[in-house]
Amino acid sequence: MSDELGNMPLQIYNTLSGQKESFKPIQEGQASLYVCGPTVYGDSHLGHAKTYVSFDVILRYLRYCGFKTFYVQNITDVGHLMGDDDEGEDKLLKRARELKQEPMAVAESFARRHFETMDRMGVIRPDISPRATGHIPEQLEAIAELIEAGLAYEANGSVYFEISKDSKYGELSNRQVDDMQGGARVEVRSEKRHPGDFALWKRAETGHLMRWRDPYSGWGYPGWHTECVVMSIRYLGDEFDIHGGGMDLKFPHHECEIAQARGLAKPFARNWMHSNMLTVAGQKMSKTSGNFVTLFDVFEKFEPLMVRYFIAASHYRSVVDFSESAIAVAGASLKRLHQTVRNLRKCKTIGIKASRKHFEEFHRRFCQAMDDDFSTPQAFAALFDLSREANILLAEKRPDPEAIADAEHLFSILGGDVLGIIPGSLDDVQTDLHLKDVMDILVELRANFRKNKDFTSADLIRERLENIGIIFKDSEEGTTWEITDKN
Repeated sequence: MSDELGNMPLQIYNTLSGQKESFKPIQEGQASLYVCGPTVYGDSHLGHAKTYVSFDVILRYLRYCGFKTFYVQNITDVGHLMGDDDEGEDKLLKRARELKQEPMAVAESFARRHFETMDRMGVIRPDISPRATGHIPEQLEAIAELIEAGLAYEANGSVYFEISKDSKYGELSNRQVDDMQGGARVEVRSEKRHPGDFALWKRAETGHLMRWRDPYSGWGYPGWHTECVVMSIRYLGDEFDIHGGGMDLKFPHHECEIAQARGLAKPFARNWMHSNMLTVAGQKMSKTSGNFVTLFDVFEKFEPLMVRYFIAASHYRSVVDFSESAIAVAGASLKRLHQTVRNLRKCKTIGIKASRKHFEEFHRRFCQAMDDDFSTPQAFAALFDLSREANILLAEKRPDPEAIADAEHLFSILGGDVLGIIPGSLDDVQTDLHLKDVMDILVELRANFRKNKDFTSADLIRERLENIGIIFKDSEEGTTWEITDKN
């Protein structure tokens, strides 16, 4: 943030250095970001939301500070194997076989659904969403350069990066090469020179559905760790400001990225940022382990803005444990803020513009918190203190119209533009929340009719709702509902 509020320069915790550093962009007034995107073999879950909501707040604050941002977030549609290492089946291929669909059809479907869930939470879409399959030639070129530099080797049609040739390998995750023993979960491939060597390119077996021509065995497909190096450099240049992702990507994914960038003689990312995990009962939320809750499932019970609030109110580097009660508490807090803003907007006098003379202390506190490595808990505290003062103002017989305009403006800018929890119109949010309450009543009423064998009344509720585009879905777990296109 600028020094007009007397704040220190923006500080960002750099995982690579292990400390907070002043943000010094490569180009003054501009900020370039690359955040690792989803592997699109299934619906996005709350763990994905933790990462992308966190970086959305970071992106929004950078823009608020006046930076012109360029944001790239990839889509992984090949090469990410089941064990997150160099063995096992490609996650997307496995899902395609289960669904009896073409792999690219699976990727396309889940990529669309991913962005749909992000849209519903108000997550700003990246400027570019490149796909791994769209950059195979660049990956093969980078691999050839690494082989020529003596940092990678071909073995039995696959290509591996030799970590012992990189003296700095392990600096991001604070690991020593000698301590890295592969095969903790699977048997190490004998063709590797060191258990920790990672695949840049894999030989494709006969019948492998996703494969490309290569100079090694004829047919192959990329490893997981090369795509982000190639695509970030392709779109952001040899050096860029911020590389982000979930904490679980720090090793091996990001460590392997840095090693390849060094081998290609690229400065690469100046700042490495990692959002911490979202857990369920203390265990990491993960599709691979089956310990996850999809966002579509969560949205059936909770308004997407409530989920956004639940995530954004915690610091991006802190672990957050999921429970329905925690989101319900977040939702209650969000409603209180929304009610304050709704009252301010009703009381606001047309033609009176915000002067920024009132409530500047809350503005200063908010920016001071965000300048300290995006400390959203303190930023939210400033908003709630502003809400308390605004309600005192609203309780006056003749509240100062300029003060009303100032308070409403701060909520719209800080809570809306930066945190993304206060939309321009609150009427739609209120309607959605009321609709959920009404539907809960109708689900319960229909269940009682069916329990009492009054199927005529139960069917009448279902049919009337279907006529307006709302359908029930009955299962062993209970009844859910969704809005469909009536047409």
